[in-house]
Amino acid sequence: DSFDILGDGVKELLVGRDDGMIEIYNFESADDPVLRHDYALSESIASIQGGCVGKDGYDEILAATYSGWLTGLTTEPVHREGGSGEELKLSQEMQNKISSLRSELEQLQIKVLQEREKHQQSSHSSTAVSSVPAFSVNDKFTLNKDDASYSLILEVQTAIDNVLVQSDVPLDLLDVDKNSAVVSFSSCDSE
Repeated sequence: DSFDILGDGVKELLVGRDDGMIEIYNFESADDPVLRHDYALSESIASIQGGCVGKDGYDEILAATYSGWLTGLTTEPVHREGGSGEELKLSQEMQNKISSLRSELEQLQIKVLQEREKHQQSSHSSTAVSSVPAFSVNDKFTLNKDDASYSLILEVQTAIDNVLVQSDVPLDLLDVDKNSAVVSFSSCDSE
């Protein structure tokens, strides 16, 4: 998207990438765009949009991720400074909002515990049936021409415990910064 998120009268280029990066580029000169800000999410960005959403006078960037989460980045200051010895007082509206969010969080935690207990009881019963849930997989296998390597990107809407890669030819697996996986190698039996 293009939006004036910096408030300088010139629209910036908002980029959401497959690797989860949100980038803001500024066109300060007629040459190449300059990266002004970036922010990393844990999953790929499906769409990105700039605008005024949450509070008048403060522009925001909204990004929708692969699994459907909406993430917002705002220009509203998150910290307030008080003078020496001065206490920061919250407005009644803000105090009500905080208490409402706390009670909603407590209700959700209770509901999660109840559902977890219900699942535990049903999975230990003699009539329990196990099934693998259906889920979509977002996968990409692309050639990186700079170092003649391939990037395999797998993304699902649940935790990935193991990925097995099997090949008839020898492979070298390269580690990348965003990788949190533990790699183990095993030789294959030729039969």
